[in-house]
Amino acid sequence: MDLLRSAYAEPSDDEDETLNDHPVPKRHRSRQHHATSGDPSPANRRHLHRPSLSDPAEAASLSSSRYISKRERAMLSTSSSSTAAALDPPLASPWPAGTSPAADTIFNTDLLPNVLLKLRSRAPFHSQSSNITGKLSVALTGHSKAVNSIQWSLNQAHLLASAGMDQKVHVWNVWSKDQMKACSLEHHNAAVKDVRWSPQGLSLLSCGYDCSTRLVDIEKGIQSQQFKDDQVVGVIRFHPSNLNLFLSGGSKGFLKLWDIRSGKVVQNYRKDLGPIFDIEFSSDGKQFISSSDTTLSNISENAIIVWDVSREVPLSNQVYTEAYTCPCIKYHPTDACFVAQSNGNYIAIFSSRPPFKLDRYKRFENHGVWGFPIKCNFSSDGNQLASGSSDGCIYLYNYHSSELIRKFKAFEQPCVDVAFHPSIPHLIASCSWDGEISIFE
Repeated sequence: MDLLRSAYAEPSDDEDETLNDHPVPKRHRSRQHHATSGDPSPANRRHLHRPSLSDPAEAASLSSSRYISKRERAMLSTSSSSTAAALDPPLASPWPAGTSPAADTIFNTDLLPNVLLKLRSRAPFHSQSSNITGKLSVALTGHSKAVNSIQWSLNQAHLLASAGMDQKVHVWNVWSKDQMKACSLEHHNAAVKDVRWSPQGLSLLSCGYDCSTRLVDIEKGIQSQQFKDDQVVGVIRFHPSNLNLFLSGGSKGFLKLWDIRSGKVVQNYRKDLGPIFDIEFSSDGKQFISSSDTTLSNISENAIIVWDVSREVPLSNQVYTEAYTCPCIKYHPTDACFVAQSNGNYIAIFSSRPPFKLDRYKRFENHGVWGFPIKCNFSSDGNQLASGSSDGCIYLYNYHSSELIRKFKAFEQPCVDVAFHPSIPHLIASCSWDGEISIFE
């Protein structure tokens, strides 16, 4: 019994007497045990060496040699955390300097509840796009030169991407309370011509004057792939059925279908064309349309060509025979037709079925193009057609009657691109030749 008493004679710190709500009985060490074991007297016991809690090695030795009190465990935990932090510094951000997004700025965590409700509730088929009055809702500033292209994200409908002549791609959290510019991408070495959201995930595909197309992961802030070309790449489109494929058109008239998985061209579409202005896939992905510059060849029949995707051959190259080039082409969301923005200062409409005839009795004409890369776009329900204009205005047309519904001033410089919001039908984004981006309602 004396040996047992001596083994438990020295209590731990006072607070451990109630460890786990069970009081630890105090016992007294036998004096005989001290004499036989060579332990110092109780009076000198306070001068014993205690291992340093700031030394990991000694702390480990301490934890394996005897019971540790609450106070010592807390000190040991704090010391271990600070030591680990010193030995294992945080990982560096993958974003290049000056391009990192602010915390949570690419997500909708700081949006107002009413905005979140509108984003989450899909508009009915008969939308209220006709209620756009031209009231400025949001103004976005960040580009120092002309903005060539804008696009809303379908997966994250609060995000808008823009590509500019200042070599930058911006991602905007349009309704953020703190920081609207979520991130700025500077992966290109020259002006950026086009930008497209990947249909899956937070990735952006962009192309430009540096003869390359780049795929960037927005969440990680890294360029995941680069597709080098032998021409200035002016326009890109993802395949609607196979998201691993995208089509590009460039300054030498080459149209190329790329496979993202291999990073290589899988199909070429050649027909001695001038610079490619625009391309657009049909909804089933079996056909696409291209518009190109015909001013040097004086052959207007190649201005618009309908291609067979799999056979790499044109289905028709005599779609538009007038002496104008077309900087933009768009398929209608539901009807079997497509439209082409003409430098003749009107929008022409064509059948999307062979022989792809031009409708000579219907056109949309009130706005001006005058050589600028003015684009047009359909509302999600297809009831309206919006167009930018060289006079800085946005023109809204009734698709069925081709009548002008409304015109309102957006910029002092030409309005280059317009994009209806995918889930809030009475909102439209626009960009200008002087670098401004505005959202109207």
